[in-house]
Amino acid sequence: MPGVAIVHVDLNPDPAHEGEAFEWLDRGERSAWERYTPGPRRRFSLCRAALRAVLCDYLGCSNERLAFATSDHGKPFALVAGQRVGVAFNVSHTASHGLIALAPSGRLGIDVEERIPKPSLDALIESVMGAEERADLAALEVNEKLALFYRLWTFKEALIKALGTGFSTDPSGFELPANIRRGAKSGSFRFPHLPDTSWRLEDIGTADYAAALAVEMSPAGPTSPPEEA
Repeated sequence: MPGVAIVHVDLNPDPAHEGEAFEWLDRGERSAWERYTPGPRRRFSLCRAALRAVLCDYLGCSNERLAFATSDHGKPFALVAGQRVGVAFNVSHTASHGLIALAPSGRLGIDVEERIPKPSLDALIESVMGAEERADLAALEVNEKLALFYRLWTFKEALIKALGTGFSTDPSGFELPANIRRGAKSGSFRFPHLPDTSWRLEDIGTADYAAALAVEMSPAGPTSPPEEA
């Protein structure tokens, strides 16, 4: 998608890389790091350090001048020398993969999920999917159902993250377009309660993970390939 950069972050254990990442963190982030168990701690520090590096390069500022604050629903935004900057970004991580989406302005959301079996999958589907989505999923065998669930879920979470309302927006209260449910790699979407705002959807999953990007509509085009961090 023109104007949107996607950065892949390797979250595999690497003591040297983790030590370098920790040096990027500010005092508050280091306090948060200490509260995590080892796996989440590693993912937090590597993703946050990568985000800091990407933003510092994009904004032309030093790491010491960069800080973060959050909206009422917890979505972070960037500050440089205490002043909010217009750059849009979003971060997601799962297992050994992190993704960062970055754009000059507007709203966007990204989600990535490792495709692992879920013993309570049917109950989860009932709680987060709409009627037509549930029907599509019910028609599938277990492995296909799991794959479609993750595909739909990453789109839904990317949309909720882009909207910035957190789970005060019920994921079962909106349904993805039929073409997306049937395998299209991209499409457009409008929340039922916000019909004047259109969102561009992109399936950016790989063989290793399911992932999706949602961007508030502007001139659309193909998604840029992930870069490595």
